[in-house]
Amino acid sequence: MFISKPGRVALVVAGCLAPIFAHATNGYFSHGYGIKAKGMAGVGIALPQDALAAATNPAGMAFVGNRADLGLDIFMPRRGADIVGNMSPAPYNLNGSYSGDGSKTFYIPEFGYNRMINPQLALGISVYGNGGMNTTYNSSPFAAIGGSNPAGVDLSQLFIAPTLAYKITPNHSLGISLNFAYQRFSADGLGPFAGLSSDPSKLSGVGDDTSTGWGVRVGWTGRVSDMVTLGATYQSKTQMSKFDKYAGLYAEQGAFDIPANYGVGIAVKATPKLTIAADVQTIEYSGIPSIANPVSNLFAGNPLGSTNGPGFGWRDMTVFKLGAAYELNSNLTLRGGYSTGRQPIPSSETFFNIYAPGVVEDHFTLGATWLLGRGQEFSISYMHAFKKTINGSNSMPAMLGGGEANLHMYEDSLGAAYAWRF
Repeated sequence: MFISKPGRVALVVAGCLAPIFAHATNGYFSHGYGIKAKGMAGVGIALPQDALAAATNPAGMAFVGNRADLGLDIFMPRRGADIVGNMSPAPYNLNGSYSGDGSKTFYIPEFGYNRMINPQLALGISVYGNGGMNTTYNSSPFAAIGGSNPAGVDLSQLFIAPTLAYKITPNHSLGISLNFAYQRFSADGLGPFAGLSSDPSKLSGVGDDTSTGWGVRVGWTGRVSDMVTLGATYQSKTQMSKFDKYAGLYAEQGAFDIPANYGVGIAVKATPKLTIAADVQTIEYSGIPSIANPVSNLFAGNPLGSTNGPGFGWRDMTVFKLGAAYELNSNLTLRGGYSTGRQPIPSSETFFNIYAPGVVEDHFTLGATWLLGRGQEFSISYMHAFKKTINGSNSMPAMLGGGEANLHMYEDSLGAAYAWRF
């Protein structure tokens, strides 16, 4: 089979990006995919703009034409926890302020390639970091009870999504992506909880473990008038192999599937130069026991790693995204956006989430694209997630002296992408 030069580049880049991952903001999912969408708060269900469109809605690939996109996002989270009101006597008292910023900067690459086989049929591939979470406490919050330094967790997820999109009419398309997923995880400094694990030898400090699996994303994009485009998308739960090295930590002996998620979107061409778009996305964290099971399961006779073992206690998350793009002139498009959603961590579940404080809710974004000529583009984006603090409520177990675990986080990212159309 003949593969064009851009197609060969796509395969090579996809292979190079395979071991590289992301850390994210809506719970542990990214606020958006593709530098253009990231400049509009992640909006993209009804507004495909590049060959990363399949990460949001595969149907959009039928409208982006022949192109390849290569980008890099520099992600800078700031996170930590305060433990207050702990009644354990010295030297076992846990009160204090703890920074999880031992690792401060993460580099998130992305790549997309799309080719129109004919005016109706598009074939493409999108390679991107789906999300992740990281904390690195150089001074462990649990050092007083034997916790080692550094302490924390590192979860990363990569998606490689070959995509087919077909225009059933000139203005309506359906799309499907096969999502091949790769995860990497490690945990350190959890030794004090060995007595609460079903398998203490597979709880902490055993290095990196990996997991693979697959799922599907389907979508529809429809231009219902000259001004209005609608879209809808659904991604199945991604069934993953288990983290066997951490069978004594995650519920169901190390299971960690990727949640189903779905959304709808609208894009309105308000003027010839101004496009306004909005998405609503729901992430079903409650469908994954290792994410959703509450810490109270531990005290109901279900140790860490058991079938009904505790997780992070996360609830489902619905995110509202609003973005705008304005064509300042024939060579420059400016973008901006704002998104908000209730973060997934209840105040009663902050204890375990000291290691995963994904509490930010509100994101502000900016972006721009310059046309460079000869089918080339250069895009940038900026995101700030405003600081959010979640104060615990009956969050610390009595066996550790009680008290509250209070979580806080804010984030910034800066991205750039180069694209060529052919």
